[in-house]
Amino acid sequence: MFDFDALSNVMVRQTVLCVGDLMLDEFVYGEVSRISPEAPAPVIAVQRSETNIGGAGNVARNVASLGARCIFVALVGEDEAGAKLKAALAQQDLIESVLVSDSARPTTRKVRFVSEHFSTHMLRADWELASPASAEVEQKLIETILPLLPRVDIVLLSDYAKGVLTARVIRNVIDAARKLGKRVIVDPKSANFAIYRGATLLTPNRKEFAEATRSRAESEQDIADAAQDAMTLADCEAILVTQSEHGMTLVPRSGEAIHVPAHPVKVRDVSGAGDTVVAMLAVALAAGADWETALRMANATAAVAVSKKGTAIVTAAELRRKILPHAYLAAEEKIVAAGADLDAQLKDWRTQDLRIGFTNGCFDILHPGHVKVLTAARGACDRLIVGLNSDASVKRLKGEGRPVQDERARAEVLAALEAVDLVVLFDEDTPIELITRVRPSVLVKGGDYSRDQVVGHEIVEAGGGEVLLVEVLPGFSTTALVDRVRRSKR
Repeated sequence: MFDFDALSNVMVRQTVLCVGDLMLDEFVYGEVSRISPEAPAPVIAVQRSETNIGGAGNVARNVASLGARCIFVALVGEDEAGAKLKAALAQQDLIESVLVSDSARPTTRKVRFVSEHFSTHMLRADWELASPASAEVEQKLIETILPLLPRVDIVLLSDYAKGVLTARVIRNVIDAARKLGKRVIVDPKSANFAIYRGATLLTPNRKEFAEATRSRAESEQDIADAAQDAMTLADCEAILVTQSEHGMTLVPRSGEAIHVPAHPVKVRDVSGAGDTVVAMLAVALAAGADWETALRMANATAAVAVSKKGTAIVTAAELRRKILPHAYLAAEEKIVAAGADLDAQLKDWRTQDLRIGFTNGCFDILHPGHVKVLTAARGACDRLIVGLNSDASVKRLKGEGRPVQDERARAEVLAALEAVDLVVLFDEDTPIELITRVRPSVLVKGGDYSRDQVVGHEIVEAGGGEVLLVEVLPGFSTTALVDRVRRSKR
């Protein structure tokens, strides 16, 4: 359960130390319409180009775009690409870059040629020296990184195997971070997970994980089984395996594996998507998020990233829209009757393997107590349905003179809230028929109820769901508000 806005307010106060392989990403966009007369090779008619901070630098950019501060340590060569990266990083708000120069190596540079119309990569050209840093440069990196550790809340090692994260650098950073009680996230490249021993979380993709564990990694159970052995070897708390369109699976050392499906999006470019995932994980965990919350936020962040062209960054506002998508629909689009429209929406959400939550009430005069329950309810699920008593139902429950506002007005106010994805009107005295129809994964009520008093708890629990009771705000009651207004008019 999490409140996105509350967590975001904590995220902006965090500082992440990011160490890894910096590279210059260039994208050349154009179209191919002919073959070269000089050789049987396509000719791209260049229409535009752009340059981005890539590799671990893109991780740092994503940390900053999410609102947190980032101290970034990397290597650059003494060349034009290195100069471009230094200048670009100097212009980034919230990033403090500490770059170590190595005259013996070129700055890693990748140029991608992309079809402007089809958004497909046609060719990539690389300039790099993918060998470990020399002993002298390695020592300089360690001496640069270790004094920065007391200033940060979490450490993120972004390994692209371009020479920065040598075994010695990794060992010194992880050991020093652990002594200071700092969590360490590693986006690994080496198939030998033992070199990351003592890290908090490893985030390989499925191919990397399969190679490192020598497992097939074809199912969630395969991943969970292999991850337990890998965590023993690496002495880490959890492993997160990213699986592109198949979502993500997080296996904690203690507790059940958690799988989230990928958000259904039109993929435009996967460049740098992994960077956004680890950046989000670092910021969320530093802010105090639990494993599942951090996982769901990272999954939503990846969906935003792959829907963009180039080496993308994701802002907190974009993430908010992805996590609370229906907040930006007109209120009337979120109000349905308990009929075919509801069934169609439920089918769509279940096809996406989304966790559906449910709460209900009269909501005659919306007050902060209601908002707290609704926000907490949305934090416990992917989509929240609010069952709303009809006017006839409210009158039977509350007596003459109620409701104060008619059902349409009450529904529109609820639907305007970001936490609410769907409002469903029902005429019965209780929502038992609606709960039976929805079959939610989580049923939410205020803490002034006991579990046994919550209508529908047996149905939800029998289906493997849970009942969540949210502590109520004292002093807020619609009935009390109505009585107070009526007394004031006497």
